[in-house]
This record gives sequence, structure tokens and C-alpha cells, in this order.
Amino acid sequence: MNFKKSVLLSMSLLMTFVFVGCKNDEDVAEFNKPALYWYKKIATSITKSNLDKADSYYISLKSEHIRSPLMPTALMMLAHAHMNEEEYLLANYYLDEYNKRFGEENSREYTDFMKLKASFLGIKDVYKDQKLIMDTIATSNTYIARYPGSAYTPLVNTILIRLHMSLYLLNENIAALYDRTGHDNAAKIYRDKNKGSVVEMTDIIPPEKGIIGKIFD
Repeated sequence: MNFKKSVLLSMSLLMTFVFVGCKNDEDVAEFNKPALYWYKKIATSITKSNLDKADSYYISLKSEHIRSPLMPTALMMLAHAHMNEEEYLLANYYLDEYNKRFGEENSREYTDFMKLKASFLGIKDVYKDQKLIMDTIATSNTYIARYPGSAYTPLVNTILIRLHMSLYLLNENIAALYDRTGHDNAAKIYRDKNKGSVVEMTDIIPPEKGIIGKIFD
């Protein structure tokens, strides 16, 4: 390779490195953009199922335009997106953010229901998630008392029945285990827990995939 070609090749490589470096710097150092810019970035990232990017763009929108009228819609988009990906803790985070900043009586009925739905769908194992089950039962009862006549009441009642059935089966299964191991007193304790239940064993047909099923399809 002659000297001229060597110089041209070196310059070409240098320009490539400079261009790539500048491009990366721009990606990393994006700031002071209009609210609509960040909002579109959030929407595009959600469409592409890149929720990590969407979350980071929300942080930019929040830090630069916390009073933007686009904030409520962005929060709800992110809440729904994370719920669709079964990331219920993050969904609840965005719903909490919405309630803190924009929650009014007419909107809280919906957002409180969405939080309840996220908690219910977040129950994956009745043995490990007993506290979450109890908390969700309490939240469901609070919701029904706070929003009498809500359009979501039938779904909340369905959630309650599913949760009570789950607890009933859980207590019965634990009692049966104690029966098999000869711990009659312990078995009695767990069966006594079911005496005040709003459901009976005759009401329950154990499903193939568990009581905590998909009721929102």
C-alpha cells in the first residue's frame, strides 16, 4: 500500500470513529428537549416493547417538564405497558405517581381499580404470596366501600371471590398435609380458619391452572 492510500485509509477510519463517538455522545447527553419530544420517545419505545428506554425517557420528561399536560397520559401509558408485560410493581409505581400528581375523585375510581387489578394479577403462588392475598382482599373491600355503585364493582367482587377461594384451598391443603403427618391439632387450626369464610368447599371447583386465573380477557 502506497503512502497516499495509507493516509486516506487512516483518515477514513478516524472520521468513522469520530462520527460513531459523536453519535453515542448525543444519545447519552440528550437533554433540554421539548415535552412532546420525550412523550413521542416514550410512545415509540412502548410500541417497540422497550420499556427500559420508555422508563428512562419518562425520567427526562419528569425532570424537565414536570408540569407538562402530557405527564398524565405518559404515566397511564407506562402503567398499562408494564401491566401488559406482567411487571405489576412498576405498573403500580406509575399508578401511584398518577394518583399523587393528578388523582381526582372521578379519576381515582379508575386508577384505584387498576392498582387493585395489578395486585391481584401479581399473585403468582398462593403459598408464597399469602400476605399479598390478604392485602388485596382488604383493598378490595375498601374499594367497594369507597366507590359504591362503581362500574368496576362486578370485577372487584370476582377478584374477592377468587381470593377467598384461594385462601380456603390453601388452608385445606395445609390441614390435609398435617393430617398425613399425624399433626391433628395443627390440622384443626387451619380448618378452623375456614369456618368464617364467605365460601365453602362445595362452592369451589379447583381449576387446572389455579384459582388466580385470567378474568380480564
